[in-house]
Formats: sequence, structure tokens, C-alpha cells
Amino acid sequence: MPAELFDHAKPARVAGSYLQPLLEAAAARGVSALALQQAAGLPPGALDPLPESLPADTYVRLLDIGAGLAHDPHFGLHVGERVKLGTYTVYGLILLSCRDFGQAFEQTMRYEQLAHDLGRSTLRADGGLAEYTWHSNYPAHCRHLADSVFAGIRVFGNWLAGAPLPPAELSLMHDGGDPAGHAEYVRVFGALPRFHAAANVARFDAALLRWPVPNADVSLYPVLQQHAEQLLKERAARAAPGAAPEGIVQQVRGVIVRRLSHGQVRVASVAEELGLAPRTLQRKLADAGASFQQVLDEARFALARDYLRQGGLSLVDIAFLLGYQEQSAFTHAFREWSGMNPGAWRAAGR
Repeated sequence: MPAELFDHAKPARVAGSYLQPLLEAAAARGVSALALQQAAGLPPGALDPLPESLPADTYVRLLDIGAGLAHDPHFGLHVGERVKLGTYTVYGLILLSCRDFGQAFEQTMRYEQLAHDLGRSTLRADGGLAEYTWHSNYPAHCRHLADSVFAGIRVFGNWLAGAPLPPAELSLMHDGGDPAGHAEYVRVFGALPRFHAAANVARFDAALLRWPVPNADVSLYPVLQQHAEQLLKERAARAAPGAAPEGIVQQVRGVIVRRLSHGQVRVASVAEELGLAPRTLQRKLADAGASFQQVLDEARFALARDYLRQGGLSLVDIAFLLGYQEQSAFTHAFREWSGMNPGAWRAAGR
């Protein structure tokens, strides 16, 4: 794998939303989050409620543990089949705003790191053939990981296209497991992959890159890309050698902004990322004259105003990007912050 694809000096993480399909696939086979947690030796509450993120190594281990507890030799495929728009965090919304599949692949290569550090994608087109390669950060024997990634791409690609895509010529580095179960690969991918390959590669007609995304809202793309670029910038700044240490309020705000589109932000998960106990984080914030809720509200209010000024995002979209489960919760909060509904604030700004 090219060294520049992944910086192993950075802590490898997986977003909590990326974990959701794994938990759903396990539950469908009678394996609870508690059973996974105990088998993996994780602390109580590590998987339920859904964490904001978890170490990438833990995620890969949970794939193998889930397969074992469920007695499912194709657990990775079944995890990938449960991929949804929210699985990919903010970059999933970017894919939905792309004009065609070529642009969607480009955005995947740039922004997949916002969802996980499991591997990186590259795409090469040569004449009439396109070649998508997934460079896993884990050994070839991690079969369920590769299966889940390519099954997820297949399922999400079909969803974007609004119809089944033509089967790709798929090559995988692992051994494919028991040949008696290979029919499951054919069911999911439409054709049997070639196993024991030198790389994890999907080859397909390059004309597919020009296929439009039927329900794309391209007007959202600039707004979402701006948000994703900000998240990348913050990620790079935190990893830069010799970066000046930030104050605790700035550190907390940075974590909150990065995690909001992944779902609800909690004190415990922010404290974990900063390497602090929740009480210690709250004490440090108090010493700085702030509270966690205050920093969270200020970050949400600032982002909400930016989103409302753009005009291309609906109130439902904005609520999602701010980590709210319902638009009504966002509307109520915005009214508390500004004294008016977000729709009225947008209209007044115009």
C-alpha cells in the first residue's frame, strides 16, 4: 500500500455511525450489543448507546467476534448489506449531492477518512476500464472487513443509482472461506469474486463513472463540501507536528464540530477523545468559565447560522448536520438561541 494513503502516527478511529450496520447485522442473528461488548472485553456501555467513535482495531475485532457469536461465515457481507446514508457521516450526504458516479468516487477518496481509518480508496481509469482499489490497513485474512466494505459499496451504489448496478469484476485478497458458501458472494455481488488476489480491486466499465445520480441535489454540494473541508482541516491541525496546544474550550469545540453530523454529542465521548475523565473535562471547562452545554450550544448556533445563510439546505438537513434526531428539536433550540424560528431567521437574513 502506498505509504501516503494512511498515516499510522494518527490514532485510527471508526465513527459510531459506521459501527451501526455491524450491530444491526449481529442483532438480526440474535447477538446483542451486550454480548459483543462482553466477548470483546469492552467496558460497560461501550456499544450501547452507540459511541461517537471507537478504535479501528476494536471495530475489526468486533467483526470477527460477531461472525463467531452469530455462527455466520458471511457476517462481513451481511454487515455491508445494512449500510445506509448515515453510515458514512457527512461524506454520505456529499455523495448524495454528486452529479454522477465519477464525482462520487472522487469525494469518497477525499472524505472517507471522516468515517473511518480502516483503509483508503484509489481509482484509476484506463481507456474503457475503471479500476477501484481499496487499500486495507489490516491483513488479508481480515475477510469480514473487506467483505463488509465492498458489500457496502455495492448496496450504497445501487441505492444512489436507483437500480442494480452491473456486477463488477471483483478480486479480493482473502481466501473466500468455505467454497460451499460461495453462493452468498454471488447473491450479494452478482458474480463470484476472484480470491487470493494481490489486491482488493473492483474493475468495471468506465462508462459507469458518467452515470448520473438520479436524485442528487447538486445545490447542496458546495455547502456540504465546505463543511467536510473544515473537518479535514481540523483533523490535520490536530495531527500536525509541533501544533500549539489549544485551550480546553477550543479543544472541546473542535471535537464537537467534527462529531455533530455523526449524531448526538456527549460529554463522555468528547472526554474520551481528549484523554480525560468526564468529571475532569467538566472541571477544566468550569475553570475556564464555561460548561459543556454552553460550548455545545455555541458551536451549534454558529454552524446553524452558516447553514441557514447558504439557502440550499432544508431545515431537516440542518437538523441532521447539527446532531439532532428531529427537526422540531432543532427549531426549539434555535428559538432559544436567537428569539425566532430558523425559517424566520433565514427569511430575515435574505
